[in-house]
Amino acid sequence: MTGTSERARWAPGDQILWRYRANGQAHRTAGAPPLHICRPVTVVQDTDDLLAVWMASGTECVRPVLADGGQVHTEPLATRYTAPRTTARSTWFGSGVLKLARPGDPWSVWLFWDRGWLFRNWYVNLEEPRTRWSGGVDSEDHFLDISVNPDRSWRWLDEDEFAQAQRVGLMDRETAARVRAAGLAAVELITAWGPPFRDGWEHWRPDPRWRVPPLPDDWDRTPAPTPS
Repeated sequence: MTGTSERARWAPGDQILWRYRANGQAHRTAGAPPLHICRPVTVVQDTDDLLAVWMASGTECVRPVLADGGQVHTEPLATRYTAPRTTARSTWFGSGVLKLARPGDPWSVWLFWDRGWLFRNWYVNLEEPRTRWSGGVDSEDHFLDISVNPDRSWRWLDEDEFAQAQRVGLMDRETAARVRAAGLAAVELITAWGPPFRDGWEHWRPDPRWRVPPLPDDWDRTPAPTPS
């Protein structure tokens, strides 16, 4: 993957990794690898104010699966976060996803389209502020999400999973309160129609010359972090 030296910025068209760590020590001891999601992406913009990346349809990714190979979302909620897990490679066959992240924000904003570039919605993924390293960014998902429609209406998503994560010890009370506060801050931003919602990203299109980034064999390497 294309990387940057310390304090450098990525250029449009650079290929990096967008990764997530497994949640909580309890989950890791249940068998989940330290890194359980990896998505090769192409840099759209990288400035002091915003990192924007494109995950193209057909991208080979890494995702968590149950130890027997089953899909995580099919596991009953009561055992979804305690059943042993591993990772598997899979191909992203849906429409491409544009991901926008401002440094320090405890969320990233994803844009989804249907066939024919019909804009579907924004998706606010609550997560740890991203740690930047030479080959990409790492974070940890916080379960709770927000869907924002083109008419600016919004709704919470995955509140049941957010509650279950707390019940099984993947998130302590203090962290849960911080995540909920982050969600409310995101709602304030949505209500005020601040950036990036007001910035017209739904009209953006990828450079047709960009190739789908490959998934490297060492996708789970542990490099030294660089300043965000």
